Order: sequence, then C-alpha cells, then structure tokens
Amino acid sequence: MVTATRRPDRARETRVAILDAAERLFAEHGVGEVSNRQISEAAGQANNFAVGYHFGSKADLVRTIVRHYTEQTEQRRLRMLAEIGASDDLRDWVSCLVRPAIDHLAALGVPSWRARFIAQVTTVPALCEVLVEESMAAPSMRRTHEGMFRLLPGLPEEVHRERGDMSRLLIVHTLAERERALHEGAPTARTTWEATAVGLVDALIGLWLAPVTTVR
Repeated sequence: MVTATRRPDRARETRVAILDAAERLFAEHGVGEVSNRQISEAAGQANNFAVGYHFGSKADLVRTIVRHYTEQTEQRRLRMLAEIGASDDLRDWVSCLVRPAIDHLAALGVPSWRARFIAQVTTVPALCEVLVEESMAAPSMRRTHEGMFRLLPGLPEEVHRERGDMSRLLIVHTLAERERALHEGAPTARTTWEATAVGLVDALIGLWLAPVTTVR
C-alpha cells in the first residue's frame, strides 16, 4: 500500500519539477532554444524522455504552464469583477485586466520567471496563439473585455484589434522587464508592483482613449 500511494505523489512531484524547470529555462533562453533533454536534466530526471512522457509535445508543455498561470489569476480577477459590478469607469475595467497578473507576480517574490516566460512565448506565433486561446478561455477575461468595449463604442473594429494587440504587448513586456530587473538587482521604472500597476493602467487608458486618425 505504501508503494501504491507513493507512486501518484512521485508522478506529481516529477511533473511540478519539470514545469518549474521548463518555465525557468524558457524564460532565460527562449522556447526554441531549450530541448526536452535540457528540461529533464534541470528537473533532476535521469530519463531524457520524461518531458514527452508527462506532457507530450513542447506546445502541450507550454499550454500546461500557461493554463496554470491563468488558473491562478482567474480567482483574483473574478473578485475584482464582483467589486466593480457594472461600472462605467474605464479605469475599473483596465485595472481588472492588469492587476490580477501584477498581484500574482508580486506574490511570487524574487526571483520569478513567469513574466519572462510569457514574453518569450509571445515571440513564437504558434505558441502565442496558445497563450491567447488559454487567456481568452477564462470567463473573467471575457467579461473584462466586454466591460471595456462597452465603454468604447466608437472605435472601428480594426482599431479594436490593433489596440488589443498593443495592450497585450505593453502588459507582457512591461511586466517581463520589471521581473528581469528585480532578478538582476537593476533599477526599475517604478519602486513597487503597486506603482507599476498604476502606471500601466494609466498608459493603457491613454492608449484606448487616443484619437483615431483616418488614413486615406
């Protein structure tokens, strides 16, 4: 019985070790530069096929890490949405977009690799699709976008798409740069994660409310 109960525990421990190693290596070197063998070795696995055995393809591994991150931010965002209700203040909705991720990163402490991992994933088109798909599958994210867009009725559809892409890049790379600076002990633009949230929300509100110039 002891062996039978330990086997699932050992498998879970192995999966966690692989996920942690993969996130760190992908963040530091890029997804395409890291092999399954390197991940297995960093996770302390003698079996070089451990990654494939537990997760399948590299895309499946990335999806698992992204899904874990999304699950951890989902409850934070749902609580914020419950607090703002049907707010007519764009800042409330943009805060729901930004703050769950920032609160999550702040809770991870230093060092962390999650923001840099997300940034690296966005550089690979096929994996970026995985990231967007998993993020938008979260009910809280869909509700946040619906609330934002309700307050921006005059924007043409193509501008919506364009500014949505800009917003994603701004959030991802701002957070990744701060995480990197904290890890390296380098200066940061803002002294705290809270101040970072305020600055990022300000910038995104300015982005979404910027005038639209018609090009002929």
